Amino acid sequence: MKAAFLPDRGVVKVHGEDARNFLNGLVTTDATKLAPGLGRFGALLTPQGKIIVDFLITEAPAGHGGGFLIDCPRALAQTLVDKLGFYKLRAKVTVENLSDSLGVMAAWDGEPAMRPDLAFLDPRNAALGWRILAPEALVQKVADLIGADLIEDATYDALRIAVGVPRGGLDFTYGDAFPHETNMDRLHGVDFDKGCYVGQEVVSRMHHRGSVRTRTVKVVWDDLAPEPGTPMLAGDKPVGTAGSTAGRNGLALIRTDRVADALGAGQKLTAGGLGLRLADPDSVRSTAKQTVA
Repeated sequence: MKAAFLPDRGVVKVHGEDARNFLNGLVTTDATKLAPGLGRFGALLTPQGKIIVDFLITEAPAGHGGGFLIDCPRALAQTLVDKLGFYKLRAKVTVENLSDSLGVMAAWDGEPAMRPDLAFLDPRNAALGWRILAPEALVQKVADLIGADLIEDATYDALRIAVGVPRGGLDFTYGDAFPHETNMDRLHGVDFDKGCYVGQEVVSRMHHRGSVRTRTVKVVWDDLAPEPGTPMLAGDKPVGTAGSTAGRNGLALIRTDRVADALGAGQKLTAGGLGLRLADPDSVRSTAKQTVA
């Protein structure tokens, strides 16, 4: 088994008498289904349905003070605290940024010999294994406890890319992407059966009308890859944006209709003058046929 500390991740805690209902009325996942040892994927959106912060969330057991622990981008942890505070009003809820005292580990490629209290399976993709919330100073101790070799976080990032899970700030821009564009609907990050939450009307409309024309897809580079954010072209026509890479594997945010047209016309895809191909071109062709103009 392998494990890595993820220095780009932080932890926010939401606790208090009204915490569960408070969160459930705001985020894309169903907080009523959370329990200790169970994690869910979700996001806080703008009223226009765009992602402010995406995260993994679990319920803390009573021995750790209860409440809910949110594993989110560390750079956005305080933003999340402030946004949740804005919505608090009279709710009996406390929101804290614990990122200086509690960090995030990933563990994969096996089962832990012993399961720590603040551990849960990553709900986005089974290959991503476990998330474990622990202080950075105890990372080696936790790795030894679960029977994992502690390695660099770049190896985990390569795994994330290989299974097609986007990372905000590299594969999409926070405040400018809808959940469907980052595949949250395919990664169990949006519960379409729960009640209202911020941005729900827009997300639900996109889902039921099948009007999603921008998606994150896996790509394979011919050789080198450009910097994330480099425009992707079919001929001289913009069709998307390059995202994160590991070796020749990468992710890209593309207009599925434009890329499908380019593939049909036999046009080569490039970004920054570097060639690439889609890992699964058939999925883009079928997605493009389902969308509505």
